[in-house]
Amino acid sequence: MTEQQPVAVLGGGSFGTALANLLAENGQRVRLWMRDAEQAEAIRTLRENPRYLKGIKVHPAVEPVTDLAATVQACTLILVVLPSTALRAALQPVAALLRGKLLVSTTKGIEADSFKLMSQILEEIAPDARIGVLSGPNLAREVAEHALTATVIASEDEELCQRVQQALHGRTFRVYASRDRFGVELGGALKNVYAIMSGMAAALGMGENTKSMLITRALAEMTRFAVTLGANPMTFLGLAGVGDLIVTCSSPKSRNYQVGYALGQGLSLEAAVERLGEVAEGVNTIRVLKARADQLGVYMPLVAGLHAILFEGRTLEQVIGLLMSGEPKTDVDFISASGF
Repeated sequence: MTEQQPVAVLGGGSFGTALANLLAENGQRVRLWMRDAEQAEAIRTLRENPRYLKGIKVHPAVEPVTDLAATVQACTLILVVLPSTALRAALQPVAALLRGKLLVSTTKGIEADSFKLMSQILEEIAPDARIGVLSGPNLAREVAEHALTATVIASEDEELCQRVQQALHGRTFRVYASRDRFGVELGGALKNVYAIMSGMAAALGMGENTKSMLITRALAEMTRFAVTLGANPMTFLGLAGVGDLIVTCSSPKSRNYQVGYALGQGLSLEAAVERLGEVAEGVNTIRVLKARADQLGVYMPLVAGLHAILFEGRTLEQVIGLLMSGEPKTDVDFISASGF
């Protein structure tokens, strides 16, 4: 690996652009790949991503590109920042070029048909690649504006973790390492669902006690589900669990929170997503998560409640009423499959 080799960022959305800037500020040359040639040209000429990160200057060392094959051939470290619905279709055609590459997924989503996490899809597409996951409380605009931020790189490949830490760790962005790739990635995917509910609660003027209750029970619920699938419960006490849950359930900058807020204002799901203009992964996740929880017999009343609101015509007040009427169980019990 030569010092001059660029790093690839696949995906020209808000987080992809923010990561590309971080890498460039740390002295890396960056190829920022996107499908849309007009968007690439806009970034090239304006040095700004007007659609996703208006007002943020794109670093001169970030080169917007549209040739995916040439990009992955030129780079060993590749950050994958594509929506969950597009990842497989985008990367399958260049699968043969990914052998031996360091592939780091930053996408917090679950594939609908297979219930596969993004790193599992990467493994399927490129079995000879080295895989990691980047996740944490990382709102794209705050990262781009240099707010003090921490994240987690998770992989059993220690060298990959160190390479990502060297590339991204900087003055305002701290990168911690974890070996629990599955737990870190699952935490990032699951918390999006609860952010929608938190946004709804805020729009409806529910109190701080209510918001705190929802976030805390969400943590218990997502941990219970993850442990059933083999994750380490302690992972959820870190940045990729409770850290990410707090920020995405508390901040109007969170895309999933924004969708929930719009729903709380009375918009339909379609109108709420259209108003956002970007992918809110929680909308894609809720259906598959509800089906998987039912299949596994994992008690997830918040997930069931949100599903009832989005797809079965219930209101948030009705769902919270049902939750409050349930028999209280233990407070902290990560492994038990019972208790709201």
